[in-house]
Amino acid sequence: MSAVPATTDRTAARLRQAARNPVVIASLIAIALVVVGQLVSPGFGSYNQIISMLRIASFLGIIAIGQTIVILSGGDGIDLSVGKVATLGAIIGARVMDGTDANLAGGILIPLVVGAAIGLVNGLGIVYLRIPPFVMTLGMLGVVQGIILAYTGGTAAGRAAPFLTELVNTRWLLGAPGVLFLWVLLIVVVTLVLRRTRPGWNLYAVGSNRTAARLSGIRVNATVIGAYVASGVCAVLAGLALLGYTESVFLNLADDYTLPSIAAVVIGGTLIAGGVGGYLGSAIGAVVLSVLQSLLTTLNMPESHRTIVNGVILLALLALYGRQRKLRS
Repeated sequence: MSAVPATTDRTAARLRQAARNPVVIASLIAIALVVVGQLVSPGFGSYNQIISMLRIASFLGIIAIGQTIVILSGGDGIDLSVGKVATLGAIIGARVMDGTDANLAGGILIPLVVGAAIGLVNGLGIVYLRIPPFVMTLGMLGVVQGIILAYTGGTAAGRAAPFLTELVNTRWLLGAPGVLFLWVLLIVVVTLVLRRTRPGWNLYAVGSNRTAARLSGIRVNATVIGAYVASGVCAVLAGLALLGYTESVFLNLADDYTLPSIAAVVIGGTLIAGGVGGYLGSAIGAVVLSVLQSLLTTLNMPESHRTIVNGVILLALLALYGRQRKLRS
């Protein structure tokens, strides 16, 4: 007779736990925004429109991979240079590709190496020079801006390779562009690496308590540096995806993605202090922000008002679960 109440209690406990899960909360917010959009503008929730919003979300989502890893590494980790690094990667890629598939490999590999190098410098400055991550990456933002101006002479040139444009803009299976399948693959791979491999476990340990991690034999400095290298690489990947979307490049292509990448991580439930969270939540956070932007655009809301709404929503989510260390994504 007591089995039924016990089962009911376990079910209620699971429901309460799910209701506190940031991934669930963010998913429900995304669905609610789509429903609201459909009510105020019929067609907003159509399949094609959702695919279009997810494509836009993928650019932010790819940048948020590196931002998630950096924040998970702890030590007040944050990367304010990701937007400029993404722009630089796109600019280099466009010039190397120059509108031909023959140069596609170089147009991808060279920017990735540059992004990794910038991330390496960030990591070395933070670990060995003990420069706070906020200051180091903010300074790197200025450095990269200077590199962009020196490299382009103030005028961006080049075009995306046709294959890259097709990957981002052409609908493939189920009417979805190839970049969405690439993003799904990245979500699976990054989640598995974080949750099922030693480097991922080390990252969580370092983010939770660096002293304990060091005493456990974990190479803390190498882990932190690796996090910033990953951030630089992911920023360039997003920049190349944006290049495929726009086909040509301009000097502030991805500048506006820095703060949203942090917001996506927070919305997804990753603790800003590090050691708690995961990339799946960040990916859904990117979807929330992209759907929200589409909704505000549909409502013809001025840019200033959109910024205010984004800030209010972010603060509300922080108040709801952003500071709860017990949450996991």
